[in-house]
Parts: sequence; C-alpha cells; structure tokens
Amino acid sequence: MVSQKLTPIKYKSQIICYSWIKILSLIMVVHSSVLAQNKEDRPNIIFIMADDHAANAISSYQSRLSKIALTPNIDRIGHEGIRFENGFCTNSICTPSRAVVLTGLHSHKNGVLDLEDMLDSTKNATSQDLIRKSGYYTGMIGKWHLLVKPFGFDYWKVLVGQGQYHNPFYWEKNIGWDPEKNGAKQYKGYVTDINTNMAIDFLESRPKEKPFFLMLHFKAPHDRWDNNKKYDSLYTNVDIPEPLNLFDKHKTRGKGIRECTQTIGNCHTAYSEETKGFIGANRKRKQYQVYMKKYLRCVASIDENVGRVLDYLDQKGLNKNTLIVYTSDQGFFLGEHGLYDKRFMYEESMRIPLLVRYPDKIKAGQINNELVSNLDFAETFLDYAGIGIPDKMQGRSLRPLFESKDIKWRYALYYRYWMHGAHFNVPAHLGIRTKSEKLMFFYGNDLGTHPTMRYQDGEYKGISTITKPWKVENPYWEYYNLTTDNYEMKNLYKDGASKSRIKELKKKLVELRVKYEDLDDNFPEMKEIVNKFWN
Repeated sequence: MVSQKLTPIKYKSQIICYSWIKILSLIMVVHSSVLAQNKEDRPNIIFIMADDHAANAISSYQSRLSKIALTPNIDRIGHEGIRFENGFCTNSICTPSRAVVLTGLHSHKNGVLDLEDMLDSTKNATSQDLIRKSGYYTGMIGKWHLLVKPFGFDYWKVLVGQGQYHNPFYWEKNIGWDPEKNGAKQYKGYVTDINTNMAIDFLESRPKEKPFFLMLHFKAPHDRWDNNKKYDSLYTNVDIPEPLNLFDKHKTRGKGIRECTQTIGNCHTAYSEETKGFIGANRKRKQYQVYMKKYLRCVASIDENVGRVLDYLDQKGLNKNTLIVYTSDQGFFLGEHGLYDKRFMYEESMRIPLLVRYPDKIKAGQINNELVSNLDFAETFLDYAGIGIPDKMQGRSLRPLFESKDIKWRYALYYRYWMHGAHFNVPAHLGIRTKSEKLMFFYGNDLGTHPTMRYQDGEYKGISTITKPWKVENPYWEYYNLTTDNYEMKNLYKDGASKSRIKELKKKLVELRVKYEDLDDNFPEMKEIVNKFWN
C-alpha cells in the first residue's frame, strides 16, 4: 500500500475536524444525559375532574356542609399538598369548560362557545397532544363530552355523550367512535366505579419506562344524580343545612336571575312525588332536601374512588413522583339564591375546587388565595412535563404557586357565558372578578350562539326550528363588593358611593378584553351595545 503523506495544512484541517467531532459528540452526550435526567425528573400527572362538583360540597372547604358531607379522600389531596380558595372557571358550562382545560384558551379563541361547537384539533395545540409527543404515555377515561373524537391519547375509553350512571356505554380507542352508540361497549355497574377500574387498568398496563399523563373525568355529580345503590340510605336521617339565601327574592338584581328557571322546585328538582302534601316554603325546603341528598350521595362515590386511586399510588410507590390534581369543570348552585345548576357568574357557579398534591415538590398543608382558573391547567401540565408553553395559550403555569415561589400574580379574571337563553333562560353575560369585587355585564344578545340562531365564522347561517330564539333584551350591569357581601345579595351598581370603583373596573374589564382578544369583531351588534351601555 502506498502511504499518503499529509501536508501540514491538510493535517491541521483533519485535527480541527476531528476536534470538532469530539466536541460535538461530547455536547450530544451531555445533552442526552441532561435530557434523560429531565425525563426522569418529570412527574407522572393524574388530572381528576368531576362534573358540576361545587367547592361547597368538599369538606375541606369548610362550607355549611363540611360537617355533614365528608370527603376525606379528596380532602387528603389538599392536606398533603395545596388547596386553592380562589379557583374559578372562565365559562361555566360543560363542553366549553373542557375545551378551555385542554387548550389553555378562552372559549372565543378555541372556538367552543357552547354545547354545540366542536373543538378543532387541527387549529388548537392541546396539553395532552404535546405531552404525548414529548414521551409521556397518555390516557383519557370517563366523561369526554366534546363532539370531536378524542385525540392526543395513547389510550382512551370515554362515555357516550353525558353517560349513564348505571351500566354505561363507552367508546374505546381502535374499537369505535360514533355520534350514537354504534361501536360502543356497555359495562355493567356504577359509572364512577367503572371509570376508576379503567384508570387502574391504565396504570397497571402502561409501559413502565415512560412517565404517564392520565385524565380521569367523572360523570358525577351531574344531574340527574342517580347514586350507587350502596349509598341509598346515606343522609336518610340527616337534615342538610340550608343556605342562608335559599329564599332569596333577588332584589336589586337584574332580570336574568329573577326569570331563570334553574330554581329549586323547577325542572330537575320538582320532585312532585316526594313532596306530595307539602305547600309553599315547606315544599321548597323538602325539594331542597331531596335534591341535596341525591347530589351528595353521588359525591360520596367520587370520594370513595379518589381514595382508590390514592391507595393504588401508595401501594405501587408512585405517590411521591405523581402530580395529582382534583377539580371540577365548573361550580354548581346547591340552593344558594334558591338555585341549582350553573352558567351564571355568581360565586357558586363560577368557583371551582382545586386541590393539588406532589410530595416531591409541593409542601403539604398549603392554602393559596391567588386568583387561578381552568385556563391555567394546560400550561401547568406542560411546565411540569418540561415542554415549552405555546405563546398562543392565555393562562399561566401554576407551578410557582404550587412551589411557594415569590411571584406577582394576576389582578383579575375574565369570564364570559355565551349561551343566551338556551338553557334555563339564563342570559349571556361577561365580567371581571378581582379578589374583592365583581362586575358583570348582561348584554342581552345571542351573538350567534343560541342553538336556533347559528353563526359560523362570523356569518349568520339562519334559524332552525328547535325552539324560539330568546329575544334581545336591554343590557344591564351588576356590581358586588365581595368583602362586605360575599353572598352577592346586594347589587351596588346604582349606588353612588361605588361609582368611581365601577368606572375603574370597567376600564380593567376593557383591558382584559383587549388582552384576551375578545373584541367581538364578528359581531357589530355587540359593538353597538358596548358603545351605548358601557359608560
């Protein structure tokens, strides 16, 4: 073989090239090591969300029910971690709330304004999809309640529609998905137990080399509150404490709350058979008792099954490195103001429970009073998964609050309910909630979201014949000082002493609408309303 003599220049170049290869290799090894370490440090995440579970029905929140309706397992999450006193939703209705949780975007940005809208998976980055792509094993079990087929999950079993309390049907990944029950599989038993069985199956069968992200969504305690038979006798000989404003006459309030039909003794809470022989106030009291016992019996099953999940984590040694979150898609009236259901921006409807545990990182026994919302969930999951949060998302990671970091938080939250008169005659409205005040604007217009008056991409598409559209009403305002009136009994909007504060809050409300880009560009009628009634 003829040897090739290298010139000094070629030799020097080769050394330089070889040196760069070594350096790049070293960088890649270090980067891979850091990446592997980060992946090992990333926690498992379990997000448990009930449907319509009011904070007042969790005993650690110390409401009038706390000594009657005990929830020791749900309480345990907060006791061993952190409990938020000021957790809220941005739109108190099921499908829109779930879209907010997944996307970290307000309803007007993710496109799901009401129960009829479909979440577009091609236009919205979602937490579960990004987390799955980063190496997590992802699962979704229980109440999905979005019109789109579940996406971003390695494993899913979701209830058909609202789901049934007994012997429910599920769609399963790679087996079936259909607007009806075609392809759905029926499971025998009680839905809350079944969801938990599926969750534990997911945890047992997951690939052990990957961290996991599980969304466990309970149907309960959504109406019509059909409890597990084992709890039939629970509260039989107990009088459920009444709220102080069960017989609220709604004085000083606008027509929305006065004319809505989600009142105790109406619709789902009529209970005509159970209240035979009762009249007047006594009948309403009896209807309240029947309603609350049904509701709280459903909550008892949730608490039992949360305990099963916590016990499983303990037994498998997963408790310390698992971030577990308990919340609800929105709040719920439990007789306050004489109401049940949700939708309104009043406290019981807008407020959500939020309890979080992560023993490795979250100090036990914390209580936090900052303003947080379901808008923050997606960002929080991404943060803990070590994934960059998309600039498009509108919430904030709650991690600094979990870990007691000294950080300036938000001044106020923005809320908007779009379904004008569609259910229970509740009007569309928007507003701002600070730590001590609340200002609400009931703008009295469909803006294209009523099921009978559909807009698509800002264009009016006509009227269906389902129901008569709720007529346009004169807008009105409500203002509450929550420091002196935490039950929201006295609307101070026309109170002269509150004039300057209301003016300041309107300014802040405009700032939030600009910040979140909720400017109603597709709805000129709203701009006219704002110009006429905003000052």
